[in-house]
Amino acid sequence: MKRPTTLLRDDATLSISDAGDGLAVVFQHGLGGSEAQVAQYFPAGAGLRRITLECRGHGGSALGRSRPFSFQMFADDVLAAADQAGLERFVAAGVSMGAGIALRIACRHPDRVAGLVLVRPAWTFGKAPANMQPIAEVAGLILDHGPDKARALFAQSDTAVRLYREAPDNLASLLGYFDRPDAMAFAQVLADIAADGPGVSARDAEALDIPALVIGNAMDAVHPLSAAYTLAAATPNAVFADISPKALDSARHFAELHAEITAFLHAHPNFRSLIPS
Repeated sequence: MKRPTTLLRDDATLSISDAGDGLAVVFQHGLGGSEAQVAQYFPAGAGLRRITLECRGHGGSALGRSRPFSFQMFADDVLAAADQAGLERFVAAGVSMGAGIALRIACRHPDRVAGLVLVRPAWTFGKAPANMQPIAEVAGLILDHGPDKARALFAQSDTAVRLYREAPDNLASLLGYFDRPDAMAFAQVLADIAADGPGVSARDAEALDIPALVIGNAMDAVHPLSAAYTLAAATPNAVFADISPKALDSARHFAELHAEITAFLHAHPNFRSLIPS
């Protein structure tokens, strides 16, 4: 069966990856990420169907003209992709911004979500958390000065010096924003999302009656371990996993990440009814 590779939403054509068969997992990328990022984060193996919508301005998806960019916009797009894929219920998952999108969908549409996987969440229950300040700073510099001058200014900033010392993996990701061919246009996405939040409360998370896996790691200033712990503590049926920092050992980080996700998806009895016979 040939599956759609695009989704038409208002004024934007959005790119979809839909691969595999079995338990349906809608897994979303982080801010500035794409399908390629999710392919790195999602465990390979049989028995899983992974659907990823590249959010507006990410990967092969158009920016469109709608503004501002928001978690509500991105979550609504993802839900439309799930509808197009014929998914009545699925596991909602994501990394960083994608984790916030997954959480919003689970809280706003509990009848559609059978389970939740939140990887390195950057948001909890408010807008513009302090850990998003470096991204907001990068966005502001690009919008004010253009990417070349902005990169030079950021390299001399206290933020860059701090991240070089405490979270080099975060610094590398931030520097990548200056090198994008669409850096000026994408800076508005960065600014809007850094100032936003999933739009859910601790009470919303407490009402979730589904199995959940929340994964965090240390040495990450943009995705603090405390955010993962807060979400796991607020969600009644959540399992919390603290894995090796990506900044210290990338291979070990991804091996542990894949093992945690695989065990959760394959072992939980609640998901068996979602697997096509």
